[in-house]
Amino acid sequence: MNDALRNILDRNSHRNLIEPAPSPEEMNLVFKAALRAPDHAWLRPSSFIEVQGDGLKKLSSAFVSYAKENIKDLEIDQLKKYQQSPFRAPMIVVLVCTPKKHPKVPEVEQIMSTATAGQNILLALNSMGYGGIWRTGTFSLNNKIGKYLGLEEGQKVVGYLYIGTPEGKAKKIPEVDLQNFVTKWDSK
Repeated sequence: MNDALRNILDRNSHRNLIEPAPSPEEMNLVFKAALRAPDHAWLRPSSFIEVQGDGLKKLSSAFVSYAKENIKDLEIDQLKKYQQSPFRAPMIVVLVCTPKKHPKVPEVEQIMSTATAGQNILLALNSMGYGGIWRTGTFSLNNKIGKYLGLEEGQKVVGYLYIGTPEGKAKKIPEVDLQNFVTKWDSK
């Protein structure tokens, strides 16, 4: 088995991510890999916000402001959890999709392109020895969060990649029975 396939099969989401985060030079390669995602008509719908250092405080404030203004019956414990969530890793990459009008490329396909870019980021990081977790939830896939992140109207947050150096034992990757996932149509 070649190294590229081994990287895909071994990629895992790590719960504990610590310093160091990837260097600027490493992230340049990661973003180049991200932009190799399928992109019908070369619309380039994907962009990224790299967050670390004081940027994590800024993201925390954005989460708190969004929660206070948009979540009914917000409990103080939940608000504290939202406030602390950006600090679970030394770096976060926000996956942003800017859908463009096109007669042959619907918005959903452009969102999938950004999601694929996110997977490329995770695979590139894994190949360099870093870990990542993809998170969505309350602060993504809605039409309101962009305001709190300085995005333009119409831009969508597809998810947040929490990035760092894995700490502790990796989760066991479960075996899958391919027969439960693959249907084969053949000439027989």
